[in-house]
Order: sequence, then C-alpha cells, then structure tokens
Amino acid sequence: MKSGFVLVYGRPNVGKSTIINNIIGRKVSIVTPKPQTTRNNIKGIYNDGECEITFIDTPGVHKPSKLLGEVMNEMVYNSFRDADAILFIVDSAKEYGLGDDFLIEKIKDMKCPIILVFNKIDLVNILEITALKEKYKEKLPQARQIECVGTEGFNLDEIIKALKEVLPEGPSYYGGEYYTDKDEVFQIKEIIREKALLYLDEEVPHCVAVYIKNIEWDSSPLEISASISVEKESQKGIIIGEGGKMIKKIGSAARKDIERLLHKHVNLTLTARVDKDWRENASSLKKFGYTSKDL
Repeated sequence: MKSGFVLVYGRPNVGKSTIINNIIGRKVSIVTPKPQTTRNNIKGIYNDGECEITFIDTPGVHKPSKLLGEVMNEMVYNSFRDADAILFIVDSAKEYGLGDDFLIEKIKDMKCPIILVFNKIDLVNILEITALKEKYKEKLPQARQIECVGTEGFNLDEIIKALKEVLPEGPSYYGGEYYTDKDEVFQIKEIIREKALLYLDEEVPHCVAVYIKNIEWDSSPLEISASISVEKESQKGIIIGEGGKMIKKIGSAARKDIERLLHKHVNLTLTARVDKDWRENASSLKKFGYTSKDL
C-alpha cells in the first residue's frame, strides 16, 4: 500500500485544520477564527485500505513576538525531516505578501513533492485566483496546484488522489485503528481551549493555556478538573466573567464536546488562574505541553 507522512504547511488561519478534519472525517484539530489556534504538531491519520496518509497539522508559521511563537515555528521546521510530501495551504482570499515569500524560501529547495492547495476559492473570482496561481507558479514551479473549499469538502478527493500518486510504498504505521496520535487528555485540553478561543475577544485568547489537574477515569459521571491560565489578573477576570458567567459558558460547551469524544457523562470543573508571562517562560511552556521536540 501507499503510506507516508505529509506536512501540512502554511500561514495562520488558512484552513489547515479544517481541511485535515474533513478529509479524515473526525475532529483531529480544533478550529476557530482566531489566528494561531493550532499550537502543536498534531497527526491526523487517513486510511482507506489502499493508502495510509499521516497528516502532520502544524502551527501557522508567523513572525513570533513571544517564546511560544518561536517554539511553534520550530515545531514546523523540525517536522520537515520526516515529510514524504508537503501540503502547502494558501488562503485564496489573501493577497500575496512578504510572509508568503518567507514560507516559500523555507521549502523551495526540498526534494519531496509539494502540493499547493488554494483554499477558500469560493471567496474570489476567476481573475483573482488565476493571478494568484500564476504568482505561486513562478515561485514554486515544481508544485502541483489544486483548488479547494475546505469547509465544504470541495476537491478534497483531489488532494488524496494527488498524494496517492507521490507517496511511496510502505507499511501501515497505525493499522487503521487510530485517527490521531494524541491521547484523550490532550484532546480534552484542546476542547476546553477551543471554547475559550471562541467566546473570548481581543488579546485574551492568545494568552490562554489549559492544564488538566485531575481526571477520575473510574468515576461515573467522569470527573474532570482543569484550570485555564492567563497572564494577567485582568484577563482572569474576563475568563471568569460577571458572576462566573463566562467560565460557566466555556465549561458547558466544552463538557458537551468531551462527552461526545469519550461517550460518557462528564462533570467538568473549571477554574481560572494567572501564570504571569507564561508564553515567555520555558518551564511554563513545558508544563502546558508546548515543545519544539513535539514529534
């Protein structure tokens, strides 16, 4: 069978996680409108019996302003060595810029196949997408180009077809039994963080980290205790909300998704705390599971 590892690459908010989730048919990575939602390398595993494709969903490459951003970028660069192919996702509705030049510079000389996916083509006209594709053809002449709409599933089958053509023969690394390499604790943390990102405004979402304090796996309902960390007391107040309304809203929405994940009734207890400047602290980054040796 065909099998291999495919690095999913691109700027923040281009739709990498949405495309992977819809290809696999399961929620591998959380999705929000906020930039830098994905903070870890997350493997999503597609297996149709003919091929096994391990997609490595990566944080969006960006100019970092914090140590966390540097670590996230390093996760991406470290994963280059394991890639049998690169799926380079582009937001068709965004103009080409210096950030795109930066991303191309990192991969232009790589020997593995590159598939260039123009996502969100429903948001542009034919002249705009043609001009953008020509620009990328000039920069990455070796890349195969595919248009898609990740949210609608349009042309995702063409992505699979293209990958089958370029991936090597190999074993089934996961035996068709798994759709992600991340355990349930990681997924629970990400669900909680997703709801916080969805409900919080301005800069607060970028300061949010989730720590699982305890899970009583044998209890019924399942008891989960977790904390949401931010960097300032004022942010903690926003997380809690007036009369505790915001943290209850986050907890209620997260509990429903956790129950769908685990197929169990869940009692989720959330608290808020301040970890001052945690995004600049190496030990805090390790505590929250952000490390450049993610693979």
